This record gives sequence, structure tokens and C-alpha cells, in this order.
Amino acid sequence: MRVLFGRRKKKASNKLFSISVDGDGIDIMADMITEILSTSTQKDIIFLCVGSRRSTGDSLGPIVGTLLKEKDLAFHIFGTLDAPVHALNLSDTLKKIQNKFASPHIFPIDASLGDASQVGKIHLIKGPLIPGRAANKPLQSIGNHHLRAVVNELDPLLPVKALDEAKAEDVERLATLITAVLSRVKIK
Repeated sequence: MRVLFGRRKKKASNKLFSISVDGDGIDIMADMITEILSTSTQKDIIFLCVGSRRSTGDSLGPIVGTLLKEKDLAFHIFGTLDAPVHALNLSDTLKKIQNKFASPHIFPIDASLGDASQVGKIHLIKGPLIPGRAANKPLQSIGNHHLRAVVNELDPLLPVKALDEAKAEDVERLATLITAVLSRVKIK
């Protein structure tokens, strides 16, 4: 899980594109991800859906992973409700991926917190995902691009509580939207 701070000093944004559950842009985001993955020199595409079933907000990744597996796409999926990828097993999962695939392109998906105006948005970000930052437990960075969905407003004093208090229906809508985007990704 990553925190998006709305009140930090302005710096160059790595956001390539954003969509919200109320808007459109699914095809544009899918085309952008297709372009990113098509230009990759790695042949095995891995969608790494990070999160835990223990927290409503953090369950976004495993829900996306489960929905993607049900669609039987041509990509490899790690992180589902039955086998989540979280802080305790992330390092082992990355080692398994590296051992199984010669040169994988890992594309992570995770939940995040942000300011009120960001809740309900999905961001395509250039740069690695650093899970665990909101809880001040940053983990190994992953990937060159990633998707982050803002599931709730950040409480800087209690970020884990803010994640736990995300509305289940909002998380489900965001997971469904991410699944719709990734289902449209076509690699030639």
C-alpha cells in the first residue's frame, strides 16, 4: 500500500494517466499499458496484485488478482484472495517469480491512500511501486510502472486504520475497473 500525499511540495509527477470510477478512460489506460508492455524486452508479463485479505482497503490487490484469474488471460497473475502477496511473503514471491521466469516484466497493482479529491481514482504511474510506505514499513521496490487505486482518505496519524475503514463497495468498484482495464490489454 502506498500513500499519496496531496499537501507535499510539488515535484515532477510520474502519473501517466488517471481514471475514476465515475469517468471513462478505460480504453485509453488499457492502450497505454499495452504500449508499455509491448515495448518491454521481457517476454513474461506478470501482474503482481499486492495486498492482504485482512484489511478492506488492502484487499484491492487480491480481489483484482482473483478477477483476472477468472478471466483466464494470457498473463501470469500473482496475488489472489486464495494466495495473497503481502508484506510477509513479498520477498519470497519475488524470488519464486525470478526462479520460474527467465526475464519477467513485473507490473504491480496496489491500494493507496490520498486526499479526499483522489479517492476513487486509479493512477498509472511511471516508476516502481514501493509497498508498505503508508505504514512506515517500506518494502522492496517493484517494477518500472504500476497501478495504484486510492481506496480512502489518508489519516496521517493512523494510516492503517484509514486503510481498514475503506468502504468495501468502493474497493470492489475499483477492483472491477482495474480488471476491465487489464482485460483490454493485448500484447502482440
